[in-house]
Amino acid sequence: MANPELEAQIAAATAYEEFFVPALFAEWGPRLAEAARLAPGDSVLDVGSGTGVAARAAAQVVGPTGLVIGIDPNPGMLAVARRIAPSIEWREGAADALPFPDGSFDAVLSQFALMFFPDRAKAIAELWRVLKPGGRLAVAVWASLDDTPAYAAEIHVLQRVAGPRAADALRAPFVLGDASKLPAPSRRPGPPPAVATIVGTARFPSIRAMVETDVRGWLPLMGQHLDETTIATVLAEAERALAEFRTPEGEVRFDSPAHVVTAVKPT
Repeated sequence: MANPELEAQIAAATAYEEFFVPALFAEWGPRLAEAARLAPGDSVLDVGSGTGVAARAAAQVVGPTGLVIGIDPNPGMLAVARRIAPSIEWREGAADALPFPDGSFDAVLSQFALMFFPDRAKAIAELWRVLKPGGRLAVAVWASLDDTPAYAAEIHVLQRVAGPRAADALRAPFVLGDASKLPAPSRRPGPPPAVATIVGTARFPSIRAMVETDVRGWLPLMGQHLDETTIATVLAEAERALAEFRTPEGEVRFDSPAHVVTAVKPT
């Protein structure tokens, strides 16, 4: 029997993988694997894995002698992840209640998911708990909107045309942009976590493609559905608001910085 809710989740996750991953996320999987100092044979957990960008990058490094598990609460995301990488183990679950014993993994990753965990401090404690002594934690979050003016400009359009709820849906990925306020993995003695701000590059085929991906892809994932008249107005106004980010070829490119937090669990 068809499950309309699951089908809608799979459709949203498919759009996420098709549009958002190449534009924003693909470059960060290998960077997170490097930040966690992954090596062949490592056991790795990717928390809040979505369609599995970081997990796939980890699997490339750890190879057939390693283990990669991706966990996410969204069944639609996991369905797409399984379709793309069936050799990786995919589990449904929440970051603040990981279904693994203490000290299970050599490395734990979380790529652009921490900002959406309902209890971030508890989630970070769980990521830390399932690390082995000497294990490595690597977490990526987007830098602030002040450092990402293209999205700030788009949010201003949404605020003006579609209202604060739509604008807040697009603000959500940037709420941990102040690196000084990121939750620490542990209060126990040991080396403090390191924070590196790395500048990536966002790439979209056009202004319309960028904004339509958000209004038809991201906003519905966040529970915000705009009518066609509002979408048309947003798209028209965005052409002017984002013009400075358009290349001579008509593409959109802009800096997309993120904070990568790393820590090693004391032995």
